Amino acid sequence: MNSFVEFAKDILQKDHILLQEPLKKYTTFRVGGPAFCMCKIQTVEQLQKIVPYLSSHGLPYFVIGKGSNLLVADAGYEGVVLSLGETFEKTCWEDNTVTAGAAVLLGRLSREAMERSLTGLEFAAGIPGTLGGGMKMNAGAYGGELSQLVTKAKVMTAQGTLVELEKDQLELGYRSSIFHKKDWILLEATLQCQLGEQVKIKEIMDQYQAARKEKQPLEYGSAGSTFKRPEGNFAGKLIMDAGLRGFRIGDAQVSEKHCGFVINRGNATADEILQVIHEVQKEVQNQFQVALEPEVIMIGKF
Repeated sequence: MNSFVEFAKDILQKDHILLQEPLKKYTTFRVGGPAFCMCKIQTVEQLQKIVPYLSSHGLPYFVIGKGSNLLVADAGYEGVVLSLGETFEKTCWEDNTVTAGAAVLLGRLSREAMERSLTGLEFAAGIPGTLGGGMKMNAGAYGGELSQLVTKAKVMTAQGTLVELEKDQLELGYRSSIFHKKDWILLEATLQCQLGEQVKIKEIMDQYQAARKEKQPLEYGSAGSTFKRPEGNFAGKLIMDAGLRGFRIGDAQVSEKHCGFVINRGNATADEILQVIHEVQKEVQNQFQVALEPEVIMIGKF
């Protein structure tokens, strides 16, 4: 791994290579140990050099956005974390279509669409992640999701090859995509909205934001909905009906406000959060014979 650091010094600025960087600073759960190395990537060309090196040497790596759907082990991540910078934060609007970089915040996309009187992205107003993370999970809320808008995407393979994919090649499903199957990195995606009325679009966005504040424990660290929605049911209701509202291990707790959220009350560890997740899964399985699948991505050794 040290040889990679020497390799990276020839490609990245010195202050863009961070050793033993605490990942709790980069996740909305506010937990997690250090990464062996974090690289701040500013250009596609840098990415095309770094990733093939890691891949060819069998070194683990992970691309991080806003860490809003991520649980990092307390021991950290014995690999390289890649953080995408300025080049990947651009948006280009043409009529009702936008091509946006992977590091663009979904909330920003939603606002920019509203400012152009374009509808379709209202659901994304309060999602605290990036387009890259959103595409990996096919992010959605309030009946909307990215698969309804995406027309194509540009990705980079583990060998550094740039490929343009059409929508059907992205395999976008419920909280799933091709990015779970292949070591591809999203560079940018093109989304198509529809012309609407700005006042109505803003009203809907404001309603969604108000609903989030009322129903979700936004005052605590979390990764949003902890579990995927089981077919024909709701994770939060099953957890509540199992008598687990407020169930707590250390500072990790099933939210009393919304049982679908596991929260960090302040000083939780990743291990405590995982213990709560496992206890919820066990009780829901025992009582209702329903297997809850975590929506949260976990990295590092637990």
